[in-house]
Amino acid sequence: MCADQPPLRTEGLSKLTGAERFVDDLAIEGCLWGMTARSPLPRGKIREIRYGNGVDWSEFVVVDHNDIPGPNQIRLLELDQPVLASDQIRHIHEAVVLVAHPSREMCRRAVDQIEIIIDPEPGIFDFRVTPREDQIQHGTDNVLSDLGICKGDVEAALASADHVIEGVYETGAQEHVYIENQGMAAWVDGDVIVVQGSMQCPYYVLNSLTHALDRDESKIRVVQAPTGGGFGGKEDYPSNLAIHAALLAMKAKQPVKIIYDRSEDMAATTKRHPARVRHRTGVTSDGRLVAQDIEMVIDAGAYITLSPVVLSRGIIHAGGPYACDNVRISGRAMLTNSVPYGAFRGFGAPQSLFALERHLDVIARQLGIDPVEIRRRNLVRDGQSTATGQVINDGTDRIELLELAVAQSGYTQKQAAHTEFNASSQFMRRGIGLATFFHGGGFTGSGEDYLKSKLHVLGKPDGSIEILAASTEMGQGAQTIFISLASNRLGLEHSDVVVATPDTFRVPNSGPTVASRTAMVVGRLIERACDDLRKQCGLKDDARGESVRHAIRQWHVTHPGETLLGRAQYERPPHVQWDEKTYKGDAYGTFAWGTYVAEVEIDLRTYQCRVLDFHAVQEVGTVLNETLATGQIQGGVVQGIGWALLEECVMEQGAFKNCQLTNYIIPTAQDVPTIHVTFLENPYEHGGGGSKGIGELPMDGPAPAILNAIADALGIEPNRIPLTPERLMEHVLDDHAC
Repeated sequence: MCADQPPLRTEGLSKLTGAERFVDDLAIEGCLWGMTARSPLPRGKIREIRYGNGVDWSEFVVVDHNDIPGPNQIRLLELDQPVLASDQIRHIHEAVVLVAHPSREMCRRAVDQIEIIIDPEPGIFDFRVTPREDQIQHGTDNVLSDLGICKGDVEAALASADHVIEGVYETGAQEHVYIENQGMAAWVDGDVIVVQGSMQCPYYVLNSLTHALDRDESKIRVVQAPTGGGFGGKEDYPSNLAIHAALLAMKAKQPVKIIYDRSEDMAATTKRHPARVRHRTGVTSDGRLVAQDIEMVIDAGAYITLSPVVLSRGIIHAGGPYACDNVRISGRAMLTNSVPYGAFRGFGAPQSLFALERHLDVIARQLGIDPVEIRRRNLVRDGQSTATGQVINDGTDRIELLELAVAQSGYTQKQAAHTEFNASSQFMRRGIGLATFFHGGGFTGSGEDYLKSKLHVLGKPDGSIEILAASTEMGQGAQTIFISLASNRLGLEHSDVVVATPDTFRVPNSGPTVASRTAMVVGRLIERACDDLRKQCGLKDDARGESVRHAIRQWHVTHPGETLLGRAQYERPPHVQWDEKTYKGDAYGTFAWGTYVAEVEIDLRTYQCRVLDFHAVQEVGTVLNETLATGQIQGGVVQGIGWALLEECVMEQGAFKNCQLTNYIIPTAQDVPTIHVTFLENPYEHGGGGSKGIGELPMDGPAPAILNAIADALGIEPNRIPLTPERLMEHVLDDHAC
């Protein structure tokens, strides 16, 4: 297939036929199974660990904190989380002891025979309340991260506003439910420790291993196995698992594989951060925003993990895609004794944008303005700025996006039809709602500068090329996009391009596969590395196709035994200026924009809400592969429907009670309507092929659009998700009682 046509999905056939070898499928000679004994309590001091008589312990490899060669710390943003708890317990299910055995069943028996005796201490489980003195475990107030944004004079603007409207909005945790559970294998190869497993960020894992094992990078090799989904859940947690597997393998002097079952995975790994967002908004009588005063608080759980970056993105997006001269946003991440929360698709933005878009509908209703109109009046235009002062000049017509979504969904006609339907139906109610939103592509501000991502393109003796990057394929189609970008740049056949397996002994650090940066940031590195490869071969910038293949082959003839590499390293776009201390400036190189419209039907006998129709209109730069892009949008919408209506994490003493797929409910085909996807294209010159970030954008819009539709149908103001049937019934009955 030639470069002018989109390539077939590169890993599609192997997954379709079952030939793909995930970590649990890897046949490793002499491999033992590893498992984890965990804390039964959420907080306290370990008094004793008892090993029962139900197994012969001489058959087992047993690892505790004394077996860690380096610091007992998982290196991420902070060093607050132990590899294995040594004395202090901060959350239930915290890892304490590791065991390995040739039999998986015997491992289970051994874990059951380990009794961890803890002297309990008072935990805190509600991030919204002020901790008592005996519950404080960090600083003076359990605040793990504290951030703020300020623009203009908010108090003066509120004092002069025609109306000041307040609201409080809450979002719950959410389980990733990736298809493949967390898994990692480790073995010792000479003096090198090798780990291979399911992950998004090989260099994060390498960074953690070098620290905990007290080795340099030349003695640790990290290889990504085919990965069955991540959504952020395989960003930071694989570091924990990799260290655990490596410790067992080092002590056993045999390979060890740790594969979580679904219940352990759901119970012990990270979730989306629960959040509470308060709004105090000053508006004119015709609905124009004059002041936004916003407070965002998130539950970090027992350790920091990635909470500061989740909070950062949350507050940056909290003001929304609207022009307002006076904005004050404060954010705090609170320590609790829940299992730590971590990255999840959108990380922070879905929480804050849910609150904003619900609040905007509340304002519209109180002022008697149509929700479409209030957005039309406030959407940022080119030349205006966001909450951080980032001036928007990308040429995207955000009003066009809004109008297109309204027209395609039949919004106005359905409003009239629903009024008639609701008046004639005894038990059924219908409504329609929308949300307008944006999402910044790539790491915030100076984050990409800090990463200094690198990428190589290898020219091979036969004239083909290999892309060397640490960016991972986890079902989103990254490999297919990379092949397309490289073949288009050099005019090669798709069959002339392969993507290397992410392996820290072979590929440079192109950064983590997170933050909607892969096609945009890393894809641009591919193009630049291809240009450099052409230059290394002495070709002109416009050389393509057979001339490139021939030049690569000739280079190897004249440089026998040498390696031909085209290289690229991240360079910040000249327009991006960011002050990390003041949180002012260009938070992202660019934003993607969207308007989503949801139509719902509620049965007042069961309080079941069904999404009847959904329209997703977005501008994401150039659409590199329409099939993959559509799939990203539809998948994000389905996750958003689940978060809005179904997926309730029932917590008790910091533990996830419903940690099975029998009682943690995700959307099925019967819960999902037709999802109509429309793209407007406005190429971004600093993105691969003109692309912007796309993966996280569709998580931002569904929940507020759906709850706005429910509010329209029932005349209530729901402010908390998931809005389960039970919670909706309580809301309706309470509203009628009032």
